[in-house]
Amino acid sequence: MTQTLLSLNRRTFASLRKHRNYRLFFAGQLVSLPGTWMQRIAQAWLILSLTHSPFAVGILALAQFAPFTVLGLFAGVVVDRLDARRTVLATQTASMLLAAALAAIALAGAAKPWHVYAIAALQGTVQVLDAPARQALTYRMVGPAELPNAVALNSSLFNASRILGPALGGAIIATAGVGICFALNAASFLAVLAGLLAIRADELHPLQLGERPTLLRGAREGLAYARRSPRVLVTLFVVLMLSTFCFNFNVLLPVLAKQTLHGGPTVFGILSATFGAGALLGALLAASLGRASSGVLLLGTGGFAGLQLLLAPVHSAVACGLLLFAIGACFTLWTSSSNSSLQLDAPDHLRGRVVGLYYYCFNGLGPVGGLLAGWLAAKGGTELAFLVTGAIGVASVAVATARLRVPLGRFTWA
Repeated sequence: MTQTLLSLNRRTFASLRKHRNYRLFFAGQLVSLPGTWMQRIAQAWLILSLTHSPFAVGILALAQFAPFTVLGLFAGVVVDRLDARRTVLATQTASMLLAAALAAIALAGAAKPWHVYAIAALQGTVQVLDAPARQALTYRMVGPAELPNAVALNSSLFNASRILGPALGGAIIATAGVGICFALNAASFLAVLAGLLAIRADELHPLQLGERPTLLRGAREGLAYARRSPRVLVTLFVVLMLSTFCFNFNVLLPVLAKQTLHGGPTVFGILSATFGAGALLGALLAASLGRASSGVLLLGTGGFAGLQLLLAPVHSAVACGLLLFAIGACFTLWTSSSNSSLQLDAPDHLRGRVVGLYYYCFNGLGPVGGLLAGWLAAKGGTELAFLVTGAIGVASVAVATARLRVPLGRFTWA
């Protein structure tokens, strides 16, 4: 038993042990990502405080995700044409400047809803390139052997920040206001930029690249590859459906905290952190498994959607926290599995486009899902919203299970 635990521990942190460049990148993200989560909950709370409308929080989601809908299909083509490290340096610098602008407006007491929407839309535009570029850079830092491990470790860091960031954010909003959250996030990007500048280019994994594609031809090539690959197509379908209809916690958690549970920013922060704690556990489990599989993907998606049906009628903060913890664990199991399997299956010259398709499916219809979640919450509270979105998610997983022909009792874990 002890030997098994030691083996799991070695596998869990393999990428950090073996690759200096990845350690630098990871360290920068360790500082920056809690600030990102502080800003996310501060934006949602600011909009809810200014408008007192759940639908307005849905409009915030529209502003954040609309750039993926408009530009997402072409983001992967751009990433395939550019150097990943330089692209991430540019996007992280832009994110820092946008956070600083939002901090200045909020601290001056001049914030209006349209200010928050506009900056959220600009940030979303930056994220269209940033997300696939960071994945491409991860592949180059660790290579194919450690890629599933590094993707899961990225998820573990991202979701550990879900714990620290919202908890700190809720406390800071209650004591010092949203502007301080935005300012701290802006400062945190300095750590990321320092880590990226210290990366040694000669230690990056080489790629076998072909002719640089044009935007339209490159997008067509990426879509054609996905159509020809049944596993890729089913994986993208599941990501699209669950991300659109089930992953709207940026809209529903502030409403759950304020209106369903009659709490304040501290309750909102705790609920967000509880989801993050579960997501961290799921990410560490994914990192220890060694490789992605269809079974892990379907188990994670089924749990993620099905548990939302159980969350719908709950009015106890403790019960909500426990369910959100389990939902968070399922969330990172399926996102880590889908992300790493898509990257490993893709050839080098198409990897950026495949990752771009992943993020397009993950974010591209976010405006539709966010508005739907906000409208459902306005009509019937979070009870109706979680009931409808959870049912759509369960039906989608059933379709994917049938297409992949994976028996529900026979999952492959490694």
